[in-house]
Amino acid sequence: MAYDLEFEKPLAELEKKITALQRKGDRLKPEEHKQLQELEGELTRRTAEMYKNLTSWQTAQVARHKDRPYVSDYIKFMCDDFFELHGDRAFGDDHAIIAGPARLGDKSVMVIGHQKGRDVKERILRNNGMPHPEGYRKTYRLMQQAEKFGMPVITLIDVSGASPSLMDEERGQSEAIASNLYLMARLRVPIIATVIGEGGSGGALAISVANRILMLEHSIYTVAAPEAAASILWRDAIHAPQAAEAMRISARELLPLGIIDEIVPEPAGGAHRSYQQAAENLKAALLKHLDELKQMPLDTLLEQRYQKFRAIGKFGRIEIAEASSIS
Repeated sequence: MAYDLEFEKPLAELEKKITALQRKGDRLKPEEHKQLQELEGELTRRTAEMYKNLTSWQTAQVARHKDRPYVSDYIKFMCDDFFELHGDRAFGDDHAIIAGPARLGDKSVMVIGHQKGRDVKERILRNNGMPHPEGYRKTYRLMQQAEKFGMPVITLIDVSGASPSLMDEERGQSEAIASNLYLMARLRVPIIATVIGEGGSGGALAISVANRILMLEHSIYTVAAPEAAASILWRDAIHAPQAAEAMRISARELLPLGIIDEIVPEPAGGAHRSYQQAAENLKAALLKHLDELKQMPLDTLLEQRYQKFRAIGKFGRIEIAEASSIS
């Protein structure tokens, strides 16, 4: 895949030189063959170095990459016997949510995730991955089924936000999201949520009240998109890069804060470079955490989930004497 992001221009230049040499095929001279090997090594090295030091705004660009693997891709590479279920039994089906039982390794799980579209037709069908209320009511129904049959819930998050249209509000968007939050807080099975791309606003939170929250290395998790935050704070979306840095939206910034529990490594250059490798990394992390959660007594599992979200945003109190000395 081409290096097509703005910050990848130096890598794109290297890639052009490599491609030009590769096109010669068997006509490569010995010195050109050596040059090709050196350029390929340099590209690999510079890619790894660049992606190790991405800014928050650059991470957002990678998380939104048009070729990044979506939920359906992870299901294809990670799961066996996935059977998609449809409908909320009240209004209709929402194609922005893919959900159903599957086998993950030797475990039966309920997989739920946001699904974006690749082309214009699919983006319209999937509403750009932004669920309607019926999408969240579908997840509510299937999480209840998971609890009934003792199946852990695996959620894959990739959404800029829930659908904000007037019709969605009229059909109870906020109530559907709130109902999911309430259900997930008390669901009597292990829950693992993973941000695989964008994790934006209430649309992401609606399926991320979990015992463990994982993030792919180059994904983002935030209360609002950087562009929206910039429009609010500076009245101009042009300040989105500045907002991204201030909001601390990348996985490496959120892990020390206790918002997430693990960073899942991606292939060099992002998950879109190798769907299979990205899926294998995520599958290994999911199975590890499932094994750990399975060992917990049910009461401990529920209490751990409760305490996890009670602790988010917690800060220490400065003692009066200490505060006086500071002043």
